[in-house]
Amino acid sequence: MLDDDSDIHPLFAGAPSTTEFKKLRKRIVRQTREAIEQYGMVAPSAHDKDGKPPRWLVCLSGGKDSYTLLAVLYELKWRGLLPVDLLACNLDQGQPGFPATVLPEFLGRMGVPHRIEYQDTYSVVMDKVPQGRTFCALCSRLRRGNLYRIAREEGCSAVVLGHHRDDILETFFMNLFHGGRLATMPPKLVNEEGDLFVYRPLAHVAEADCEKFAKAMTYPIIPCDLCGSQDGLQRQQVKQILDQWEKNSPGRRQVMFRALTNARLSHLLDPKLFDFAGLSLKSGENAENSDEIPLLR
Repeated sequence: MLDDDSDIHPLFAGAPSTTEFKKLRKRIVRQTREAIEQYGMVAPSAHDKDGKPPRWLVCLSGGKDSYTLLAVLYELKWRGLLPVDLLACNLDQGQPGFPATVLPEFLGRMGVPHRIEYQDTYSVVMDKVPQGRTFCALCSRLRRGNLYRIAREEGCSAVVLGHHRDDILETFFMNLFHGGRLATMPPKLVNEEGDLFVYRPLAHVAEADCEKFAKAMTYPIIPCDLCGSQDGLQRQQVKQILDQWEKNSPGRRQVMFRALTNARLSHLLDPKLFDFAGLSLKSGENAENSDEIPLLR
């Protein structure tokens, strides 16, 4: 998509020709491809018994991350590196003032197959969540349920979300600080019903890169003013901490993210994941070669 203007997808029409943007775009594409391959989002024999490729439901909120997701998936598909069919989907949740025509007009202009679904989950959230509490948990649960339903109706095998590296880091620290567990958003999972995959292809991509990309492409950003307008959100507090760490030590976010891919179960404290009680010593010359005793660091 960088070579011939006559063979360019409308999503990339008018892309800046600067070296900086080309490097940014190449980096995002490379990191997305790495995540898709590393976490097995496309099986070697992905086609079904009728020879059809799998179909992904690509979820669009209208934010910078989902626009970046849609564009990079189309680039990978154009390059022959993503043998799947893509269906873009926006769930209009009935928020007052939501610009309902922006995404349908944009997707139609881009020639992207899409489905726009209206479900008034906003009223449910406002009714059920006590004043002063955050809306995110219930809003997300209702949204996810509707997206699973749409995916089934459209014959999709996966729901694809635009969460990026920073979302994953923030979720890890929220669980650490507030949930008392070591967990985050996995790049690939199976839903509770066991009939759909959930993918996060931007798992390795920095939020700042998504912002730069969407801004450079002048995609019509729709802000989330439901939960984003609430003060004191735990996620915002964690984000501020990470921002300060990054400011003090540039590159800190990437180091922390790399740690999530390099877990040593024998050096944590969960006996359900590592058999501490079963550790035993070996005598004599075999003691030095024992694989049971974890190396101390």
